[in-house]
Amino acid sequence: MNRRRTPRSASAEDVLSTLQHLTARAREEVELHQARVELAQALQRKMLPATLPVFPGLQTAARYAPARDGLDIGGDWYDGFVLPDGSLGLAIGDVQGHDVEAASFMGQIRIAMRAIASSAADPGEVMGRTNDLILSMDFPLFATCSFLRIDPRTRELWSARAGHVASVWATADGRSGITADPGGLPLGIEMRQHYPVTRRELDVPGAFVLLTDGVIEGPSLTIDAGLDRIRRLVSTHVGADAEELADRVLEAAVFTGHEDDAAVLVLCHGDGPPGAG
Repeated sequence: MNRRRTPRSASAEDVLSTLQHLTARAREEVELHQARVELAQALQRKMLPATLPVFPGLQTAARYAPARDGLDIGGDWYDGFVLPDGSLGLAIGDVQGHDVEAASFMGQIRIAMRAIASSAADPGEVMGRTNDLILSMDFPLFATCSFLRIDPRTRELWSARAGHVASVWATADGRSGITADPGGLPLGIEMRQHYPVTRRELDVPGAFVLLTDGVIEGPSLTIDAGLDRIRRLVSTHVGADAEELADRVLEAAVFTGHEDDAAVLVLCHGDGPPGAG
């Protein structure tokens, strides 16, 4: 009669060998994960400007944080550049999706907007021509965007937006607000769109902050509540330099409760036009 053999108990050496094998595999997976995180972040950084222009009495600073799980290449971007007439151009936007295709689309929008802004002073025209150009490229994605033009001599600011979230401002005399400027459709949806332009005068020291929805909206925070939180934060720290203010605004993204990427672009302005008074 055959008897069933009793299974051999694992020896201490067997257990140790198995643990070493599992530990080695876990270490490899962690290293692979970290490599993917670093690659995604490096790709995003390469697509954003390394520096922003500097003008007397005007400070600019920007921050970008990738999706908090660290694996997605986000579609958020910002840009700042000097225009042929000496004005400062600032842009911020958010591309649909979080993958390599979205990042590629983001890069093409940045290049297109820079090129068009070099020959068109009106932000609404810049936005409209950028929209028509990217539609002619037949991309299946769309993007929201805000574009600003600031004259550093007169401190006049002209802005247009394409479906993007509002901006936040505050001044040293205690005023603050959320922009309620009219806008147009996001870029890449329909040809020959009109983008209204809003004009402001930066005649009192203060800050103007552009951001993406990753800073203000999520499961834990409605967009209105998020914007008001940033408005109060900017008002409280309106005397800080642009770098510090950009850090504080980006840190507030933790209150949204989600893992979207986030971008912040800060413009701090001093006393009136240079030479005034």
